[in-house]
Amino acid sequence: MAKHRGGHEALNVSGQDSPAPVSTAQGSTAPVSSAQDSVPSGESVLLDLVDGVATVTLNRPDAMNALDTATKNLLLATLARVAEDPAVRCVVLTGVGRAFCVGQDLREHITLLTTRDDSLWSTVPEHYNPIVELLSTMNKPVIAAINGIAAGAGASFAFAADLRIIVDTGGFNLAFAGIALSCDSGASWTLPRLIGTAKAKELLMFPRTVPAAEALELGLVNRVVSAQELPTLANELAQTLAAGPTLAYGSIRRSVAFSAGHPLSESLALEAVHMDITGGSQDHAAAVAAFLSKEKPTFQGR
Repeated sequence: MAKHRGGHEALNVSGQDSPAPVSTAQGSTAPVSSAQDSVPSGESVLLDLVDGVATVTLNRPDAMNALDTATKNLLLATLARVAEDPAVRCVVLTGVGRAFCVGQDLREHITLLTTRDDSLWSTVPEHYNPIVELLSTMNKPVIAAINGIAAGAGASFAFAADLRIIVDTGGFNLAFAGIALSCDSGASWTLPRLIGTAKAKELLMFPRTVPAAEALELGLVNRVVSAQELPTLANELAQTLAAGPTLAYGSIRRSVAFSAGHPLSESLALEAVHMDITGGSQDHAAAVAAFLSKEKPTFQGR
């Protein structure tokens, strides 16, 4: 594995020169090539791994990071890889340019619609659903560093993260109904849980751009920052999480998600299961020992 500038390891998920294929749930592979001095900028999805933080970057700035088939395949494979990689203890999803992600590439969509291609609709179960499931359920925390507008599935991807930080010039647009489509990528599940059912239906049925300041008031995001502050804050939060008790974070994610659709008794039962799991972890033992010796614990994510 080549070294990134500054001595950190860097990975690029690429469609060319594939020494290390990665399997996805569909059985396909995402070829991985080594970086040379820096991460190449020609791929539509970039992956950089530094000190336990995997930064997954959508890299189609000229298309506002719209999702064509190649990008969806690559994003799915990349997320599958970081979800399974024990060296990754926190994931940051972000974009290049003035948009985080504007959802489906409409140029490709129109072409598929015109030719009546079946892949037009199979992309939801084959791409969007598993991408959101990975973002929502991987056993490590996920941060969305929203560098601009997030629309359609792009907004849904952000909602699937644990923390959302957005630039002050960014915003969200649940644009589905504007082109006579239902919502997808989990918006019907995540959005009501973030802002309530009534407001979620309003934003879905009357699509508009929700600016960053309003998004903060509604509870769609955790922080609003300047473009200059975004990468710094995202990295600080990610490094803090990457140095934390990864197994406990994963258990918290699963418990909170489970509770959204189950009664209290079942949620309590799952909490007990995860308390048993985390209570027997190396990190818990280290934390207790550090507490007794009045030292700061060092977590290994196990």
